[in-house]
Amino acid sequence: MSVIDPRTQARRTVRRLPEGFAFAGSATAFVSLYVAGGAPTPLLTYYQQQWNFAVPLLTLAFAVYSGGFLIALLTAGSLSDHLGRRPVLLGALFVQLASMVMFLTATDIGAVIAARIVQGVATGAATSAFSAALVELAPPSKKKLGTVLGSVGIGGGLAVGALLAGLAIEYVPRPDVPVFIALTAITVVGIVVIALAPESGLRRQGALRSLLPRITVPAAARGEFLGAAPAVAAGWMLGALSLGLAPSIVRHVFQIDSGLLIGFTVFVGPAASAVTGLALMRVGSRHGMILGVIALIVGTAGILSGVLAGSLVLMVAGQVVGGIGFGAAFAAALRLLMPLAAAQERGGLMAAVYILAYGAFSIPVILVGLLTPSVGLVPALIAYGIVTVLLGAISLFRQISTPPSLRSDGP
Repeated sequence: MSVIDPRTQARRTVRRLPEGFAFAGSATAFVSLYVAGGAPTPLLTYYQQQWNFAVPLLTLAFAVYSGGFLIALLTAGSLSDHLGRRPVLLGALFVQLASMVMFLTATDIGAVIAARIVQGVATGAATSAFSAALVELAPPSKKKLGTVLGSVGIGGGLAVGALLAGLAIEYVPRPDVPVFIALTAITVVGIVVIALAPESGLRRQGALRSLLPRITVPAAARGEFLGAAPAVAAGWMLGALSLGLAPSIVRHVFQIDSGLLIGFTVFVGPAASAVTGLALMRVGSRHGMILGVIALIVGTAGILSGVLAGSLVLMVAGQVVGGIGFGAAFAAALRLLMPLAAAQERGGLMAAVYILAYGAFSIPVILVGLLTPSVGLVPALIAYGIVTVLLGAISLFRQISTPPSLRSDGP
């Protein structure tokens, strides 16, 4: 009579979620990471009022999130290709939980900066694994949806987080407390979902070696990656303008001190990008990329025109158009790139994409913060916008000029 190892029996009795529920739950957990990432942005202006710190510290507190993100992505971006998706995602969500506690107990901007770094580490460790898992868990007829959610979930999550924080600032005396309590609860739910989800990745050797910082762009995807890179950088710079700089513009350029309005100006760009990414699922990837880049250029021009003309309405309209461009271009870039990578290469490729994206998301904002005390916020914003437009123009030229025989149109 054979003896069954109790540990083996325990593993057999763990009930996993059906794939459909696992896909939906994983998508929700992924979006929740970015809801948490967007919430602190309007709160930074609230913290500035409470603690009276300088503008460079405000932009630093926004941008260090990207630093933590990039560190985690450089080291753990490919880890899920070796350990499987679930262990990496669970570890990242527990780190996210720790960051929520740090936000709740923060008493100065230094503590908030530390919490933002930890939060960035959690998101960076999880993003490439989530992006791969969403494709793998998606039903056969919904594989494109899994890819698109990897892009629109970011914009949608950031938008919702910013809007909810803006509402809290407007109507709650201590807005940070309910915001981070709610995000803590959401993170716990995400941990439970991932713990019960089936493993979608394959385990293979080389996990320790994969921790060495590297950027992996498969040979088959290099041409598309180089063509999409300027558009990705321009889109994420424009996203950082809405998320990181819009609150300062509303307060210091338009002289408006409203938490609700600040949250709304942060919300509109990412929200437009999320809706666009879903709406253009059936549009060819190449056409989506070209339309997106054009909208990025027009949107940036609209934002700058609004700032120079003193028109908040024109600035918000520019944010909407720019958000449409961001959603179209970034979703198209992923749809062009992901099919060119084998399953074991997707984590490394997503790491490369997000390293580019978050570099563009953080470094220019820090430079604006450093330039503002000497040249002023508006001139720094003009320089920022010019660089964004130039990157968009470079990408548009590459997309139009590449011969059809040398490019793929993607799904």
